[in-house]
Amino acid sequence: MISLPIVSGASRSLIRPNSFSLLRTTATNVTPLFTGKASDDFVKRIPGLLCPSLHFQRSTFCNANATNNEEALSRAAAADADSGSPTIFDKIIAKEVPSTIVYEDDKVLAFRDINPQAPVHVVVIPKIRDGLTQLGKAEARHTVILGHLLHAAKLVAEKEGIVDGFRVVINNGPTACQSVYHLHLHILGGRQMKWPPG
Repeated sequence: MISLPIVSGASRSLIRPNSFSLLRTTATNVTPLFTGKASDDFVKRIPGLLCPSLHFQRSTFCNANATNNEEALSRAAAADADSGSPTIFDKIIAKEVPSTIVYEDDKVLAFRDINPQAPVHVVVIPKIRDGLTQLGKAEARHTVILGHLLHAAKLVAEKEGIVDGFRVVINNGPTACQSVYHLHLHILGGRQMKWPPG
């Protein structure tokens, strides 16, 4: 027999859709989600069912503390967003910090994310920030670079062999967990994407 818990009762208010709250230990009431005889194959797949990102290098979505840390880091980064100080991306552009470059032209740079969320996870950034720390700060004068970033995303997808199915993500602000205040696009592919995103 195997029994998987789901959170109910007073702790339900702690759950956000698409989070892996099943794994949190704050539950006061627990009811079984599944009870019955399970084959060995099913038992082996339970971790993947509860947290499909386990087979990637980063599984922080399965850890409430890591998620909370991401949120705290995002808020801290937002506090320094408009300081004008160099970001990690500025250092990557200057080749002061190593990266695996996938695509580069005179306006943008694309490199592999160090914490991939998919088999293909590339970050595309403008080489010059020009006040474009986040999409919410975009002005009419940024139209050309915004279009160029999207075109570069398509070129990266072609180069990586995922042009038939990929996702472009822009995190904007602390509630979207933006951690670097230098506008950037995440290009994700190489696996089946789900909807809605997390």
